[in-house]
Amino acid sequence: MTNYLFKGMASVDRFIHARQAKFTMSISPAAMMLAYLDWLVNILNSPGKQLLLLEEFNNSLQRLIGNTAQEIFYGRPPEEAKDTDPRFRAKEWQLWPFNFMYKYFLLYEKMWQSATTDTPGVSKHHQNVMSFMGRQLLDMFSPSNFLFTNPVLIRTTMEQGGANLIQGWQNFCEDQIRRLAGMRPVGAENYQVGKQVAVTPGKVVFRNRLLELIQYTPTTEKVYAEPVLIVPAWIMKYYILDLSPHNSLVKFLVDRGHTVFIISWKNPRSDYRQTDLEDYRVEGVMAAIDAVSAIVPGRQIHTVGYCLGGTILSIAAATMARDDDQRLRSMTLFAAQTDFEEAGELMLFIDENQVNFLEDIMWDQGYLDAKQMAGAFQVLRSNDLFWSQIIRDYFMGTRLPMNDLMAWNADTTRMPYRMHSEYLRKLFLNNDLSEGRYKVGGREITIRDICAPVFIVSTIQDHVAPWRSVYKFNLYSNPVELTFVLCSGGHNAGIISEPANTKRTYRISTRRRGDKYIDPDTWLDETPEQRGSWWIPWQEWLVNHSSPEQVDPPSMGAGKLYRVRMDAPGSYVFEE
Repeated sequence: MTNYLFKGMASVDRFIHARQAKFTMSISPAAMMLAYLDWLVNILNSPGKQLLLLEEFNNSLQRLIGNTAQEIFYGRPPEEAKDTDPRFRAKEWQLWPFNFMYKYFLLYEKMWQSATTDTPGVSKHHQNVMSFMGRQLLDMFSPSNFLFTNPVLIRTTMEQGGANLIQGWQNFCEDQIRRLAGMRPVGAENYQVGKQVAVTPGKVVFRNRLLELIQYTPTTEKVYAEPVLIVPAWIMKYYILDLSPHNSLVKFLVDRGHTVFIISWKNPRSDYRQTDLEDYRVEGVMAAIDAVSAIVPGRQIHTVGYCLGGTILSIAAATMARDDDQRLRSMTLFAAQTDFEEAGELMLFIDENQVNFLEDIMWDQGYLDAKQMAGAFQVLRSNDLFWSQIIRDYFMGTRLPMNDLMAWNADTTRMPYRMHSEYLRKLFLNNDLSEGRYKVGGREITIRDICAPVFIVSTIQDHVAPWRSVYKFNLYSNPVELTFVLCSGGHNAGIISEPANTKRTYRISTRRRGDKYIDPDTWLDETPEQRGSWWIPWQEWLVNHSSPEQVDPPSMGAGKLYRVRMDAPGSYVFEE
C-alpha cells in the first residue's frame, strides 16, 4: 500500500513539473533557485567583496559622469567608442543622452558580472549559472530594446512616420497566428521538401520503425568502390545535408563519383517512449550498415555522423572494433561530441535537477519536442535569437528573408523519453563514453579501439558542440590517422560550406599514430587559416582512402529486404 501511494505521489510531482515547463521554457526552476541561493548566501557573507564591487562601480560611474559633463558643457568631443557590443555600434548611439544610457548600462552589466564571478564558496557550476543568467536578465533592460531609448528606432520611426511600427504590429500578429496554428514561419512555404529542398534523386531501399535508408542515384559512369553512409542526428531532419541543389552535401558527393546512402529518421511520438540509445545503434546505425553491405557487397564503408548522429556512430564504431567487425573504411564526424566534460554553455542547463525536470516532461508526453528544447538555446543566444529579432521584426518592421537553412531549422522533430534520458545521464552527466564506462551488450566499449582513419570537423562558433570539446577526441583515440578541421560558422551554417561560398575559412591538420599530442590553443596558433570550403579537402581525403580503381555503380537496392520502396525523400521526412 505504501509503495503504491509513493508511486502515486511521484506521478503527481511529475505532472506538476510538466505543467511548470510550459511557463519556464523547459528550464528547471529548482536548478535556477539552487544556484541563486548558493550565490546569495555566499555574497551576503562576503562584505569585503561587496565593498570592492561598490567602490569599483562608484569610481567608474564618476568617470562616466565627468566625461559626459565635459562633453555637454565644454563641447569636448565624445570619447571614441571602444565597445564592441553590436547593439551599440550605430553612430546614433554616440549622441547625448544615448551615449550615457548605453555606457551606464554596460557599466552596470560589468558590475553584476563581477558580482556573480569569483564569489568565495559558490560551486563552479552555480557560479557559471548565476553569471550567465545575470547577463540574460540584464539584457532584458538594455536601452536598445525600447523604442524611446534606442536612437536608431527613433530615427526610423520619425523618417517613416510610424509606418515601421504598423508593419511591426502586423508582423507580430502574423507570427502569433502562425504559432498558435502550428504553422511554420513566414517564407518557409517556399522551401518544400521534395520540391525546393531534398531534391537529389534517389530511392528508399530499406525501412524499419526507426529509419528509412535512401540510396542516391549515381550521376557518373564510374564510382568509387567504397560507399558513403551518412548518419544525421535524429534531433533534426536529414535534409540539412541535402538542402538546395547549390549547397547540398549529398549532391556534391554524388556528382564526384561517390555512392551515397543517408538515414532519414522517424519522427517519434508517445508510442516510442521506451526506445533507447541501444535501439538507435542496432535498428539505426547497424541496420543501415547491414543494408549498405548487402547492396555493395565485399566493400568497406565510409561512415559520416553529424551531431548526435556522430555520437551514436562513434558508439557503433567502438562496438564494431571491440567485436572485430571490420566493415568501416573510415569515420567522419561533423560537429559531434564524444566527450562531454566541456560541452560549453549548454552544460549550464544540464545538472541533476534539470535532467530530472526534463525526464518529468518526457514522462508526461513520451517524448521531448524540439520546440521545448528551443528555450535553452534562445537563452544561450538571447541577443541573436530573441531580442534582435524583436527589434528587427516588430520595431523596425522588417524581416530577414527566409532561406533554405532557416526553413529547415523550423522543421522540428521529437526525441523519445528513454533515449533522451539515457543520453543526458550516461553521456552528458556521467561522461561514460570517453571514460570507458559505456556498456554495449553488458561489456564496456572504448573509443580507443577504433583504428580506422578519422576525419573530424568542428566549427568556431558552435554553441552546441564547442570545438575544444570536439577536439578532445585526440586525447583518448588511437586511429591510424586523425585529421581535424576547424571551420568558420556555427553548428549548422559551418557544416553547410559549399565551394561557391568564398567567404568560408578553415584550418586543417593531420595527426598520425605516434605523433605527439598538441593542445587546442597551440593547435589554433600553429595551424594556418585557409580560405574556401572544407568540403574540397574532405572529398579528396575520401578519395585518398578509397580503392584506386573506380567501378560500375551498384544496383539500386538488393533483394527483397533491400528493394526499392519509393522515391527519395521518402515518407518519414514528412512526418510532423
